[in-house]
Amino acid sequence: MFRLTSEERIVLSIISDCLKSKVSDAEKIEKFEKYHKLLIEWNEKMNLTAITDEKDVATKHFLDSMAAFDSGVIKDDAKIIDVGTGAGFPGIPLKIFKSDLDVTLMDSLNKRITFLNEVIGELDLKGIKTIHSRAEDLGKKEQHRETYDIAISRAVANLASLSELCLPFVKVGGYFVSMKGPKASEEIEDAKKAIKLMGGEYVETINYSLPDTDLEHNLVIIKKVSSTPKKYPRSAPKPIKEPLL
Repeated sequence: MFRLTSEERIVLSIISDCLKSKVSDAEKIEKFEKYHKLLIEWNEKMNLTAITDEKDVATKHFLDSMAAFDSGVIKDDAKIIDVGTGAGFPGIPLKIFKSDLDVTLMDSLNKRITFLNEVIGELDLKGIKTIHSRAEDLGKKEQHRETYDIAISRAVANLASLSELCLPFVKVGGYFVSMKGPKASEEIEDAKKAIKLMGGEYVETINYSLPDTDLEHNLVIIKKVSSTPKKYPRSAPKPIKEPLL
């Protein structure tokens, strides 16, 4: 348990109130409070998030990340890679909430990796690691290719691009979970070719909402049904600049 100042206890109370629908364990709540504190401190040195208010962070980052559990595909002891994790979303909240998960946080910016390592250390999280790489490169490496139960991403890119970047990590029988906004259905239509080429199969879209927000959120669930051809993913920047539409 962390020692908290009076100000931190106020923040803790706010975060606890926001997370009460999902999290009741006091130690987990304190980890989320510590995560918020580190996020704010590091955000002054580098651009991690435009969302800094404790209530907004708890809702739009923490609760939104944990909504991934609504997919129904994240099982006990699942091996997960968070592709383009940024400030650690959704990977770190998933790990805090369900400690048995084996989580890899991948990001292409080394400064963000430094921040993530600080969070992992300060929160004393086990069974979670960071990798500084691009998905285009890491997805071709034998130790990561088709070795994960779940690839997940909250990254801002179209679904066709994300399918090429994420599905190569997923073992046959596993899933790619893409966390999307209101235009999910349009993106799914555009991504049909890419999903099929990567050995994926669209399963369903799960709609969800967050407290005190009116934005539409969606989990796009794609199952890996066959191996990804060796030529994918293509080298950067093709998956982003020239998506397989």
